[in-house]
Amino acid sequence: MSGGPTVGVLLAAGHSRRWGPDNKLLAPWKGRALVVRAGALLARAPVEARAAVLRDPKVAALLPGLVPLAPEGEDQSASLRAAVAWAQGLGAARLLVLLADMPALSEATVAALVEGCTEDRPSAVLHPGGQPGAPACFPASCFAALSALRGDRGAGALLGNAVTIPAPPAELADVDRPQDLSAG
Repeated sequence: MSGGPTVGVLLAAGHSRRWGPDNKLLAPWKGRALVVRAGALLARAPVEARAAVLRDPKVAALLPGLVPLAPEGEDQSASLRAAVAWAQGLGAARLLVLLADMPALSEATVAALVEGCTEDRPSAVLHPGGQPGAPACFPASCFAALSALRGDRGAGALLGNAVTIPAPPAELADVDRPQDLSAG
């Protein structure tokens, strides 16, 4: 792919509403805080620059080496807008988007996402049920549409023509409630 670098961002600014009063990303998973696994995965991803969108300074402290980004707004799409603004500032050709609450994702799946993203088509993991979804990688041609997102919706509407990347269902488990940690 021509153009600028491929960059990666970890979305870690959620409100953990279904979790309870604590920040789920600080909960222990396999001996470490949940967010540490996601941060380590991004650190090994085939990208040239890395950042994390976050709100909690305790989470930021667990993600050394990632550029901290703050969302402007409380809605889910604010995190995507912050990630895109950062990527545009770097002149990025592609933006890899990982979620901090998906601790079982593999390096192979992440590498396939980056490889599958073309100049005019994003790539996304194929979820059970046949829908593409997060994590995903977006070309610069999608940045304007990502920046226009508003509300508590992700980028799913932009993935209709995505190159889909198969992954074992166990990799795609996300942590929304305390009992979800036992699946890992």
